[in-house]
Amino acid sequence: MKVFVYSCRKFDEEALFYRFAEQYGIELGICREAPTLENAGLARGASYLSIITSKIERPLMERFASMGIRMISTRTVGYDHIDLEAAKEFGVGVSNATYTPECVADYTIMLMLMAIRKMKRIMQRAAINDFTLQGIQGRLLSSFTVGVLGTGKIGRQVIKNLSGFGCRVLAYDLFESDEVRSYAEYTDLETIYRECDLITLHMPLTPENDHMINRDSIARMRDGVVIINTARGGLIDSQALIEGLESGKVGAAGLDVVEKEFGMYYYDRKSDLLGNRELSILRDLPNVVVTPHMAFYTDQSISDMVGHSLLSCRLTEDGKENPWKIL
Repeated sequence: MKVFVYSCRKFDEEALFYRFAEQYGIELGICREAPTLENAGLARGASYLSIITSKIERPLMERFASMGIRMISTRTVGYDHIDLEAAKEFGVGVSNATYTPECVADYTIMLMLMAIRKMKRIMQRAAINDFTLQGIQGRLLSSFTVGVLGTGKIGRQVIKNLSGFGCRVLAYDLFESDEVRSYAEYTDLETIYRECDLITLHMPLTPENDHMINRDSIARMRDGVVIINTARGGLIDSQALIEGLESGKVGAAGLDVVEKEFGMYYYDRKSDLLGNRELSILRDLPNVVVTPHMAFYTDQSISDMVGHSLLSCRLTEDGKENPWKIL
């Protein structure tokens, strides 16, 4: 069987792809670029694709289906960049890849602490030898009531991490977990908006929760609320968040993901006009930390993502149960 890999990074992924391909008996084809209609033909002869967060829209899905691609494996947890309706229509399977939840959970705690301890402003001042204290007094995380939206693997790990800080934790999910109840109290969204000093997002992006953080929901939150997002940018209406920050309703934010990040993050764009006005504003605010979708990025997670993507293809080829199967 052959798997064609798009967007393969030489410096951290390539050696892992060859190692796992040998382990699973897979022939590889490799391309450094993201999949497009122009380079789709490079995958001819393969039955499976491995991609990252590149958009796979209907025309590209149709092209791959016509070439005999059986399944597209995205080596990410999220798969909202893949047109699932088109995949169903053309009979192309879709799978994702999981990685150890500690990487994103640890990063989430880091963003929380950076936000409430005003670390962005501290570092900016220190860089110009301004060692004054006025305006950079922080708060203790133990004094916070934290709301965790989404209690999947990452959300659960965040809650476990928070238990060590001694803060009150409220949780929301459509599917509740007994494990979470050992550390947090499940409640509804309105209670979280009303009572939480900090809200952290750990949900997949779906049509139902797109822009769940918006003008209306922010208006119902506590004054000075801190918002953390290491999940998907589309969960937050960026303009509404900016308005909340400028008015003081939102006290701070830590964002590893933003809207309209496709085609931007993971590329050298220093000489380009990004065309993302909201990102430019958010990066300039002194109480906002923005990082380029890096929460997952550890040695263990990259190994997990590459290995699980290829194993997903191997299991499908062999007709075995595939724990990463989406379609």
